[in-house]
Amino acid sequence: MKKIVLFIGTVLALGALWYLFIYPYDYMVRMKVNTFPGTIKQTLKLWDSNLTNAQILEQEGLHSVLQEITFGDSTHLYKWEVIPENDSLSSIKVFVKDRENSLSNKIKVPFADTDFEKRTRKTLKDFLDQLTEHIESFRVTLKEPEEFQGKFCACTSLSTSQFKKADGMMKDYPLLNNILVKSGLQLDGPPLVEVTAWDREEDWLKYNFCYPIKRTDSLPEHPDLVYKEIQSRKALKAEYNGNYVTSDRAWYFLLDHASKKEIEVTGLPIEVFFNNPTLGGDALRWKAEVYMPIVENDQ
Repeated sequence: MKKIVLFIGTVLALGALWYLFIYPYDYMVRMKVNTFPGTIKQTLKLWDSNLTNAQILEQEGLHSVLQEITFGDSTHLYKWEVIPENDSLSSIKVFVKDRENSLSNKIKVPFADTDFEKRTRKTLKDFLDQLTEHIESFRVTLKEPEEFQGKFCACTSLSTSQFKKADGMMKDYPLLNNILVKSGLQLDGPPLVEVTAWDREEDWLKYNFCYPIKRTDSLPEHPDLVYKEIQSRKALKAEYNGNYVTSDRAWYFLLDHASKKEIEVTGLPIEVFFNNPTLGGDALRWKAEVYMPIVENDQ
């Protein structure tokens, strides 16, 4: 009996020492949200950018983010881990540590509802409220894979942050529209975006904003205008409804789907837009078709 008591006491003592001096965080919160990891991460980045004295320290793909937030004279680390459960549900674990008062928190947390815990819950509620509001502002619907039909296009080429993709489109819309209308060129479908480079860590894009047109022997020249053939290709497909500012949510959705189905994709989406945002209206009625090209291995 003494040996059993001694063994249990040793295990408990070692567990306490590990918790107090080795375990890296003071407190952990779990949440479930009805969306996919890309939406969570992009909302987290935008939320972080609007906080005072906060910054993203590290990122690992879509599923792990290390954030630092300063509250007065205390600096807290937030380790975010996102676990997708299916196409429309994710679990979030947030591990939190107070750099200056970690040991004190670890001693108090199991026995009292501390100010540290209350502040953490308040902070996470603020994020969750913004995430919930954002989720309600758009829809992404998976469609059957199909071939994106190639188009001959008049395009402008842009390089911008992911958050400002739509701003670039709006800036170049008058240029494309005026040149094509004045030249009497015949459109061959709705405008589209062809992403040519995507830095997912830095949220930076290079893309072509294009109007499909009927090919003709006489094309107007302009220093900011290029003509190109966007090739047909097999692709995963989704329909996006919502403000085009956040249509990249469909990109992440298709990347998640491709990963789960073990489908190799290029990671460079094509978007086709069916509404003119300058006309306003309910953004949930706006429609975009989003294609994620599949890598075709030579046989």
